[in-house]
Amino acid sequence: MLKYSQLNCLPSSEELPDSDDTPVDNELQDLIPGLLKAMLALIWSQRQDWFFGVDMGIHYDTNKPAIVPDGFLSIGVPRIINEKLRRSYVLWEEKKLPTLVLEVVSKTYRNEYETKKEMYAQKLGVLYYVVYNPLLSEQASLEVYQLVNGEYVLIPGNPVWLSEIGLGIGWEKGTYQGITRQWLYWFDEQGKRFLTPEERILQSEEQRLESERKQLESERNRLESERKRLESEEKAQKLAEMLKKLGVDPESLI
Repeated sequence: MLKYSQLNCLPSSEELPDSDDTPVDNELQDLIPGLLKAMLALIWSQRQDWFFGVDMGIHYDTNKPAIVPDGFLSIGVPRIINEKLRRSYVLWEEKKLPTLVLEVVSKTYRNEYETKKEMYAQKLGVLYYVVYNPLLSEQASLEVYQLVNGEYVLIPGNPVWLSEIGLGIGWEKGTYQGITRQWLYWFDEQGKRFLTPEERILQSEEQRLESERKQLESERNRLESERKRLESEEKAQKLAEMLKKLGVDPESLI
């Protein structure tokens, strides 16, 4: 499906704009894909064959402007290309289509359900198209589509398992950057949500405090046991002294 001019010298990612310079009208358009990216950095910390772009231009044709989704995931490409990182995602350099594209609906629709949906299917052929509207009710907020025979088919459920990616995506109420609301998260195949970076830090701190509590409890028990032993020895000594005063050898009673 990829079509671009066969020039002798195609423009590189460093020469092409990294976005469409269109400001977001809702902070969630940055926070939601940013959270997914941060979670992936932990889930796939041992992998270097993936890239998650946030508000980054996907250049697919040298004669047309880039497509700029709120977020996208590509698998099978280097996570880091060099110390300058990517300015944009250029298909004739990457040679890999994004596997998933995410659009976060803002206060005003930007053709997420019509034009963009058709564009990702027909022009790019992206396997998964995710539309998330944080302003709708929970049940209607998330739509996940899979490309089948050139058309997007809605996959029901929450979370939705993405077999080609090996992760599920779905919504759940939680807290991120101090904001408690419904967020998009990654899930495992059993439907268990992965922890966010903040939650992992809190979990580690809780585990540390629990370990310290157990150590203190163990030390308290040891000291209590030692106290009882000393009390028992003191009582035995006093009893032996009393028996001696009565003319009884304590050893003879053993």
